[in-house]
Amino acid sequence: MMPIISSLFAALLLLTASFVQAEELKFPGKESNWNGFKKFDFEVDGKQVLVVTPKKEATGRPWVWHGEFFGHKPAPDIALLDKGFHIVYMRVQDMLGAPRAVKHWDSFYNELTTKYGFAPKAALVGLSRGGLYCYNWAAANPNKVSCIYADAPVCDFKSWPGGKGKGKGSPRDWKLVLDVYGFKNEMEALDYKFNPTDNLKPLADAKVPLLHVFGDADDVVPWEENTGLIEERYKKMSGDITLIRKKGIGHHPHGLDDPTPIVDFIVKNSLSKK
Repeated sequence: MMPIISSLFAALLLLTASFVQAEELKFPGKESNWNGFKKFDFEVDGKQVLVVTPKKEATGRPWVWHGEFFGHKPAPDIALLDKGFHIVYMRVQDMLGAPRAVKHWDSFYNELTTKYGFAPKAALVGLSRGGLYCYNWAAANPNKVSCIYADAPVCDFKSWPGGKGKGKGSPRDWKLVLDVYGFKNEMEALDYKFNPTDNLKPLADAKVPLLHVFGDADDVVPWEENTGLIEERYKKMSGDITLIRKKGIGHHPHGLDDPTPIVDFIVKNSLSKK
């Protein structure tokens, strides 16, 4: 009789522990509704962050991390929430992926993985200038990344906002680059060797798969100077990269009419890389 009671008691303890764990995942800050899911806005390392929680989380607590423009073209996020992913974003606007932004991301990553038990590898989403954030953090932390989905991404700040190639550029944002990266002058910025296009080896060595969606008529972030260089160089390193070309499309609209390829890519690479 005693072994049966002991077994029941152990099962009760295990069940109680699971409830405690779920309760501990409650996030601080303001709670609101985002497309039918709970969104929490709070602060980490002096920066505003948000976490959107699934109604039922997937095993291992997988998550998607946006570099910029959270909420734009939300269909993939909604589909991933339905599959049990968390969606997160940290507001470090106007830092354009500079080392200071990477350090803030480090703090957010540590908060999510140690305090809330998020998966050790995040799926990164780099839309437009968000590409700088995702690629720069990934290059510094390649073993903490399951995959990168990049959409019309900036992969070299000389292209955008510098406008030193085929693109229009942005004088205001080019000045920001000089400031936030701490360059003494424009020549120092042009000589910089750690743009995403120049810093792919850590990702190739870690076998991080990439998916790029781009418009081949993009005159803001020309694909040849960004996605094209990433593809060429990553393949030479035996890296895994998939391109989805949108013929005749410019920098906008982002995303795909059917987000299934994006969702499938993130699910496949996140759930297989705990």
